Amino acid sequence: MSRIGKKPINLPGGVTVDVSAHGTVTVKGPKGTLTQDVNPDIQVKVEGNEIVVTRPTESKRHKSLHGLYRSLINNMVLGVSEGYKKDLELVGVGYKASNQGQILELSLGYSHSIFMVMPNEISIKTETPKGKNPFITLEGIDKELIGQVAAKIKSLRKVEPYKGKGVRFVGEQVRRKAGKTAGKK
Repeated sequence: MSRIGKKPINLPGGVTVDVSAHGTVTVKGPKGTLTQDVNPDIQVKVEGNEIVVTRPTESKRHKSLHGLYRSLINNMVLGVSEGYKKDLELVGVGYKASNQGQILELSLGYSHSIFMVMPNEISIKTETPKGKNPFITLEGIDKELIGQVAAKIKSLRKVEPYKGKGVRFVGEQVRRKAGKTAGKK
């Protein structure tokens, strides 16, 4: 069996799971509600305080779907109980970030500011500590949505390898290249 798929998912306190007859899994918790459609071949059962995901055959397709849906349901359970958080850092002279509600304003060295409207499911916070790089913090219950929004913000100014300027995740290691050599002989 799939090593990931065969692990049961433990339900923390305050989290309830409902599996409909046509394959929709709904997870409700203290932070909100998430739903996921599951392939009809994959069986999802709630047994006591655990969720068990099973597959009908040992075919390669069923094995891959088994692990996939187990991971997606586990991410939903963690999201509604604890939530997810991503931190981004703007590295570069004059780079700025600010937000007014759900509108994020970025100054990334272009001739104009970039405005992004964030989805309502995500809460955004910007901060610029004195003498440090500006930070953007994204929080929410949907891991996929937070990752997608963070990747979109990152793609607005990719990290360049010579000076390391750009938008990056906090703690991300950037491979740096050596520039031109100083003098020729």
